[in-house]
Amino acid sequence: MKYKNLFFDLDDTLWAFSLNARNTFEEIYHKYQFNRYFDSFHHFYSIYQDINVKLWAEYGDGKITKQQLNNERFYYPLKSVGVFDETLAQTYSANFFELIPTKSALMPHAKEVLEYLAPHYNLYILSNGFRELQFRKMHSAGIDGYFKKVILSEDIGVMKPWPEIFHFALSATQSDLNESLMIGDSWEADITGAHGIGMHQLYYNVKGTADVPFQSTYEVSSLKEVMGIL
Repeated sequence: MKYKNLFFDLDDTLWAFSLNARNTFEEIYHKYQFNRYFDSFHHFYSIYQDINVKLWAEYGDGKITKQQLNNERFYYPLKSVGVFDETLAQTYSANFFELIPTKSALMPHAKEVLEYLAPHYNLYILSNGFRELQFRKMHSAGIDGYFKKVILSEDIGVMKPWPEIFHFALSATQSDLNESLMIGDSWEADITGAHGIGMHQLYYNVKGTADVPFQSTYEVSSLKEVMGIL
């Protein structure tokens, strides 16, 4: 198959979201002396991660707004240990959003792979992330120049894996479905979503997930393997 258009997820496919987010939260934890309230950073971050996953699912289903998502996920860890201080939650969440887009860690071999692909393909970002963060994150990591267009779920109010965002991305980039490939680390959002509209998929199985409901077009455990496929 000869592809012309490659659609990349951003977070944890290219930009090392999990690492960058954890490092940012650890800075926040120490800056605001959260050891007054939590047994350890791990205690705090585990509570945050659990509620964050649940709230993102509700946001993706349209059950809560972006504002509700952000208000609740930052306030919840404090409330869970009996700290009912909304001002503190708002202050540290604002600080988090200031800090995280300045982080520059990429997934292993991300820049090497983009350098290899850019002369031969049209590269695009297709992400569920927030507009005010994604461009700054890409710029901090030095990868914004590789992409011809960035398509975000906020552009149309629909998140991956819903088919509307994939059709929108194809239309916005004037890309033919049969000449396009989705590359991402999320089985549900990236692979299932692309598969649902008949787009080929490359699953970056960074976590080594074994139990998946169907076989993706391609699967890699390292981005470096992409250069042997494309």
